[in-house]
Amino acid sequence: MTQQRTIELTDPRALRALAHPTRLRLVGLLRREGPLTATQAGERIGQSPASCSFHLRQLAKYGLVTEAGGGRGRERPWRATALFTSWKATSETAEAVGALGSVIAERWFEELAAWFERMPGEAPAWRDAYQLSDTVVRLTPEELVEVGGRIWEILNAYDPDRRHPGGRPVMFMFAGYPREGS
Repeated sequence: MTQQRTIELTDPRALRALAHPTRLRLVGLLRREGPLTATQAGERIGQSPASCSFHLRQLAKYGLVTEAGGGRGRERPWRATALFTSWKATSETAEAVGALGSVIAERWFEELAAWFERMPGEAPAWRDAYQLSDTVVRLTPEELVEVGGRIWEILNAYDPDRRHPGGRPVMFMFAGYPREGS
């Protein structure tokens, strides 16, 4: 079975299932490293095999992961079903989207803070290349959708599986949302 590019979550229960730090890390890990057993995944994220097995089964209920075939019990390999996850905040999903967004933002902050801790030991080229900034732009909802689409066009031009000397996985985080007030 081939991996699809994007899975769209429309069920609030699926969004809530993903809105757990361990589950979010498991999906990301399987997307980056391919099929892993609960034991292998647990070693990489600092969780027990039993915990990972439980969370993988929860993710499988909503089609976010599936068994990759082979193995038995906790030694069964699992794989992500898609490279990306998307969702919309509708009246039915808004609360679950908020919970998921909060967990994702916490994870992003942890990763960014870890970068700043290890940055002094990084090569000068990587220290010079990193990006961190913010800006406020007045946009309509339609323009915000357009900006997001244009950013994705740029990022999608770079193959995530591309390997070349000196290349490393680079995390891009962006959030566009209306600020409180006018």
